[in-house]
Amino acid sequence: MGRPFSERVAHDDWRHAAERWTRDELAARGIEVTGTIEQPRIRPWSTQLTIPTDVGRVWFKANCGYMSFEPALQQVLAGLVPDAVDEPYAIDAARGWMLTIDRGATLGDAAEPTLEDWRRVLAGAATVQRVVADHEDALLATGLPDCRPATVLDRYDRMVEMFSMLPDPHPAHVSAQLRADLTAARPRLVAAVAELEESSLPTTWQHGDLHPWNVFAADGRFFDLGDGQWAHAAELLSVPHGTIAQQATLSWPDALAAYAEAWEVSTDDLASQLRATAVTQPVNRTLLWWGCLQEATAAEWTQWGEGVLHHLRRVLE
Repeated sequence: MGRPFSERVAHDDWRHAAERWTRDELAARGIEVTGTIEQPRIRPWSTQLTIPTDVGRVWFKANCGYMSFEPALQQVLAGLVPDAVDEPYAIDAARGWMLTIDRGATLGDAAEPTLEDWRRVLAGAATVQRVVADHEDALLATGLPDCRPATVLDRYDRMVEMFSMLPDPHPAHVSAQLRADLTAARPRLVAAVAELEESSLPTTWQHGDLHPWNVFAADGRFFDLGDGQWAHAAELLSVPHGTIAQQATLSWPDALAAYAEAWEVSTDDLASQLRATAVTQPVNRTLLWWGCLQEATAAEWTQWGEGVLHHLRRVLE
């Protein structure tokens, strides 16, 4: 696969190519770079550049191979739900590059999100899901991973087998005992998949990492879409539930009701689907972590690799 992603994007040759593409794309739109381009962060799966311009700050984002679908996905979503997702200034789908406007503070940075903030976020996400559910072909054509319920069992079996074959020191190695536990849990997964395939909510886009730092405070637009999947709608609720559950002042049932209302389903019906996605979502989240670490260094695997088995073990909870 070549050099690890984080090493490639830290190299002068890559930086020069990214800056040249950025300047050319902005110039083609009549936008002038007015200061020094900075690279504030490098992760095993993505990096960003910040570009000061005469229309305000612009963001450049580059993704690793597994998440390189994000620019094309954002472009398609912006065409379908322009009030919820920004149209990029420019994308290079082949290289996983994208330029977007800076919308200011995120919801998480602006203030401690209130219950009403969360209700708006979840209702807005459900509205997007309802719109794009009828555009499966367009979204999957971007490279968005297909993680619909019908794919989950095969994915689970393949990951358990593959991770069992990894050497013991590997962070994603599945021990003999863990393999036995995961095998014993498989009937629960079979039942969850069966329920979701007959449920009231469809398969659609799910953000994958919907928290207050991936929503802009000013207009509620969603961004950071590289964790996204084509999956059962209710899998989107896993991250919000985990975040809200940590806040003693927030009511998860009240927040969840806004999502149910946007979908026009009962909270009891939705609660049943949430119990099922509590088994399927960990499998699909494991795929994400495995995929985004495929271009990681050994040190990055040591730092981040425990996330793979952390999510796979959630099937046992």
